[in-house]
Amino acid sequence: MVMAPFEDDSEKTNVSQMGDVVRELMGRSPRDRAYLIVLTGANVGEMHRLESGESIIGRGTAATIRLGDDGISRRHARVVTENNTVRIEDLGSSNGTLVNGSLVKEVVLRDGDKIQFGSSTILKFTYHDKLEENFQRAMYDAALRDDLTKAFNKKYFIDRLEQEVAFVRKHNSPLSLVMFDVDHFKHVNDTFGHVAGDYVLAKLAEITQGVVRTEDIFARYGGEEFSILCRGIPLLSAGSMAERLRGTVEATELVFDTREIPVTISLGVAAFPDVPAQNGTELIAAADEALYSAKNAGRNRVCLKQ
Repeated sequence: MVMAPFEDDSEKTNVSQMGDVVRELMGRSPRDRAYLIVLTGANVGEMHRLESGESIIGRGTAATIRLGDDGISRRHARVVTENNTVRIEDLGSSNGTLVNGSLVKEVVLRDGDKIQFGSSTILKFTYHDKLEENFQRAMYDAALRDDLTKAFNKKYFIDRLEQEVAFVRKHNSPLSLVMFDVDHFKHVNDTFGHVAGDYVLAKLAEITQGVVRTEDIFARYGGEEFSILCRGIPLLSAGSMAERLRGTVEATELVFDTREIPVTISLGVAAFPDVPAQNGTELIAAADEALYSAKNAGRNRVCLKQ
């Protein structure tokens, strides 16, 4: 019996894979995008692209990169990007700026440098290409967003809520919280099925994203309940936004598998300092109380906690 020559399939596979790698590398853009990535602290995982010009880092509302941890000044440091270099300068902060463990006044940053503000916040300075940027953002979203709705998850929302409440109590600035859920959602699931229920939640999140501001924090709080944290917005303004969202949802035709699903939402709004909340839990309780009032009054409406 004549045997066929032995062929090393693994070698063919390796050559093919190497070709894919070479093509990918040839298509990649240079690592010329400067970023600060939060490694530790309340804002862990956030990516901040450094555009040409100046970026202010601090706790204040005017900061370009806002970090909420204790020990960070309102205007803590600034980062200046120009002539293919990035330098960081401390702005007379209370606790100083450290780069790779050393206290600095001003220094040019190098790829991989670790920057510390306060006692618990560390950022990494790095350059990325487009592929790396997309990967980092995907990892960040996977950790902080709900799979179904793409809204932020409850853990991220709670963490940010506590930061924001601590900030507004210190600076006496407004902060509003909107809590809302789907009216008779159990009936939707029982009548149209759970797949249709998931469709409703995903579409509701999509509608909400079109109403809220970029700086608002929209999250899936649990089940069919959602939350919107509105920075710098007083109670009545948040109530107007909530009413706009309610009307938009009611007017939107949701069709799943050729069947129209009527959907409305009830919303409760609470705000600091109208509610003298000491922490995020108390602000949630106030917004939930307003939400229950909306449901008890007949649903498909907005109630304010005053």
